[in-house]
Amino acid sequence: MQRSLLSIVALTMCATSAALFLSSGNEPANNAAAAQSGPQHPRTWAPGGKRERLTPDNCVVALIDHQTGLMNLVDNATTTEFKSMVVGLAKTAKLHKVPVVITTSAESGANGPFLPEVLQVLPDAPRIARQGQIDAWDDANFVKAIEQTGKKHVVMAGITTDVCVAFAALSALEAGYHVYVVTDASGSMNLATQDAAITRMAQAGATIGTWFGFACELLSDWRHPEGAASAQLFVEHMPAYAEVFHSHAAASPKAGGR
Repeated sequence: MQRSLLSIVALTMCATSAALFLSSGNEPANNAAAAQSGPQHPRTWAPGGKRERLTPDNCVVALIDHQTGLMNLVDNATTTEFKSMVVGLAKTAKLHKVPVVITTSAESGANGPFLPEVLQVLPDAPRIARQGQIDAWDDANFVKAIEQTGKKHVVMAGITTDVCVAFAALSALEAGYHVYVVTDASGSMNLATQDAAITRMAQAGATIGTWFGFACELLSDWRHPEGAASAQLFVEHMPAYAEVFHSHAAASPKAGGR
């Protein structure tokens, strides 16, 4: 997929910031005392504001039908790129200790099992095997798993964006939750379908975002203990980010560059 100029600029700025911080000799806090005296996660987008940011302690991730068979329906991104975003999302949740709820549809049929790469990252995440419900929110067990986390911000991704993600998102919004849709970890049969689904959810009140955006929102400050691991995660799952990060690191004095 073609990257826009703005996307490349944004990745360059973020990768350079990470490399500057990590190569400057600053190490993220690695103990409880340092963490308490270090940067805090902002609760809102402006001091005293009303719009909450996503933080590690106020959200739950819902992964919907990322199944091996359904992967064949995804055509808005290459299989390699799409799977990388999904696994990156799972790793981000694990890194920040965000609870994850997994749900599947007709695992024993053509839809296939949930992506093993994700299950390897999140072996303890509850897995709700729906018995026929298209909308995951129609499954009482799925809703119960979400409710038990105590979070009111639901971060959703899945296959397909226009059905399984959109239906669950619309239902969660109606139930009073804030919904954040991770579009690059959600797959559709073509770009037009993806765009239509995103428009529908946005008009209903969902926040539309990306895996990278979600990860950076959770991190909020490179000085957090998860700073170095976040940079490494971006390097592993975003080739463009890796190129900028390694180029800067190689040129820094600490790395032996000029």
